[in-house]
Amino acid sequence: MPSFDIVNKIDHQTLDNAVNTSKKEILTRFDFKGSKTEIDLDKKELVVRITTENDLRMKSVVKVIIERMIKQGLDAKSLDLSKEEYPSGAVWKKEIPVKEGLDKEIAKKIVKEIKDLDLKVQAAIMDDQLRITAKKIDDLQKVIALCRQKQDAWGVPLQFVNMKS
Repeated sequence: MPSFDIVNKIDHQTLDNAVNTSKKEILTRFDFKGSKTEIDLDKKELVVRITTENDLRMKSVVKVIIERMIKQGLDAKSLDLSKEEYPSGAVWKKEIPVKEGLDKEIAKKIVKEIKDLDLKVQAAIMDDQLRITAKKIDDLQKVIALCRQKQDAWGVPLQFVNMKS
């Protein structure tokens, strides 16, 4: 029976490369000369930590990181920018978690949208991914088209892996 998985994964090495090129760019920019700006990627917790001197520089650093991620082929929606920066003494700090895997609520929304299509497909939530099975590959293609169309509304970058026929 044909099937595929819907996942939200990010390539850790590519993310590391994007953060490192962001560091290099910040070091060479004229408006950051002599500043105490630091960018660090915690690979275990998947959190980007930024420390800089003021709010304006913080916004510039976040913008550079997003631009580098896009140039490296990563989806910027995988960064959780909802946390605000906070002052800590003379510096501003910000932690940006990297979202990986599908949350239960988002997985339930995706399953509901798939069931609303009235196709003969089954969607099963497996930990942090979805497995979609059907008798026809055409039905699976319709599910992929729906997910690509709606992924902006869900706020999660989706990848479709393990296509088996």
